[in-house]
Amino acid sequence: MLKEGDLAPEFSLPAADMRPVSLSDYAAQNNIVVVYFFNGDHTPGGITEAVEFSERTDAFKRAGAVVLGISPDDCLAHEAFIDEHGLEFELLSDAESVVSKLYHVVRQWELNGVIKSGIERSTFVIDRRGLIRHAFYHVSPKGHAEEILTLVKQLG
Repeated sequence: MLKEGDLAPEFSLPAADMRPVSLSDYAAQNNIVVVYFFNGDHTPGGITEAVEFSERTDAFKRAGAVVLGISPDDCLAHEAFIDEHGLEFELLSDAESVVSKLYHVVRQWELNGVIKSGIERSTFVIDRRGLIRHAFYHVSPKGHAEEILTLVKQLG
């Protein structure tokens, strides 16, 4: 698992509009980056978390931060989800879970004798130098965006 002080793994993933987005794009702009992983666009937790982050987009910008949501959903699903909920930040597609594995958020469990795999809801606050300042695994979506915003404001 990644922890505070670790260098954030670099990545490049397609956004909803299929344009590649890299972590280094935001470092070059001297932004704090909030990267959150979720298991699916149209899940109850996925909706709650996305809407709460979106409602705080301007506050994150004022604090010098951007939010990036990552899930295994494809670009078209992300585009529909953004339109449906009026989201104001980037959603990135990690269909092969390559970046999810780099951030150690892929989990396996057994259900009725079948091994399942999925994303453990997780959030990382990455400072302007590319270091992880906060790493949260097994996140509860309700109220999480406000908690992260408070931490980002403290980084200034």
